Amino acid sequence: MAVKKRGLGKGLSALISEEPIGDVLISQESEDYRESIENIDIKLIIPNKEQPRKEFDKDALEELSQSIKTHGIIQPIVVRKADDKYEIIAGERRWRASKKAGLEDIPCIIKDIDTEMSTKLALIENIQRENLNPIEEALAYRKLMEDYKLTQEEVAKVVGKSRSYIANTIRLLNLDQKLINYISEGKLTSGHGKALLSIKDKKEQIKAAENIINNNLNVRETESIAKKTNIKPLKKEILSNKDAYIIDLEESLMRALGTKVNLIPGAKKGKIEIEYYGDEDLERIIETLVN
Repeated sequence: MAVKKRGLGKGLSALISEEPIGDVLISQESEDYRESIENIDIKLIIPNKEQPRKEFDKDALEELSQSIKTHGIIQPIVVRKADDKYEIIAGERRWRASKKAGLEDIPCIIKDIDTEMSTKLALIENIQRENLNPIEEALAYRKLMEDYKLTQEEVAKVVGKSRSYIANTIRLLNLDQKLINYISEGKLTSGHGKALLSIKDKKEQIKAAENIINNNLNVRETESIAKKTNIKPLKKEILSNKDAYIIDLEESLMRALGTKVNLIPGAKKGKIEIEYYGDEDLERIIETLVN
């Protein structure tokens, strides 16, 4: 195997955080961490089985392949030794495009790390490059939390996102599997998915999702559908015990807040019960009331 070496400086310091988070990452700044680049036979390189990215856009891959044919590999991929092969830590898309371009070898940074750290870096690198679909991203966040015992705040710090962004992205995995597939396929956006989360009945979720796809509805229109779906007609026995004025007030509040509202009048004081469906729905209702 022909090997050509050249200095690289900080290695992965530009790729991942330089701050230790829950024993996940180590600073790359020290002089003894400097790396070199080696040209490795492309046939000896294998993908990382823990790679969070499951779909590679064929047109984008072809475009990258043509660019590599013209300009070569501008940024080396990162690998680790795995028996007699080299497993990819970061850069599977470049590796695939290089194979497509007919390259015999590819510039690589070889990292001396174990399988666990390799998986962490592969997850973080892919998330930070923002080339995952929303479901792949949610699965990657959940894997970081479950496999490495990280909190949402720790994951947020590692990938440079807010805690609420991490939480809301992971919540997409609570949707019906059919909707998860729709988001993965690009038929629905993450915004559609988050709006549909407020519909607890999975059959109603699917019905609403298909309506959105068939009629090309936007997120605002999806939110409106979700509100109407969640407002159930009051039972007849309850209606019969309530004053018509109270019922009218309840219906007005339901329309305004997009959720079920129950007014409980009393001789000297009464109650207003407002239902919400998760933290995001609560934030939406509070914002409506405040504004």
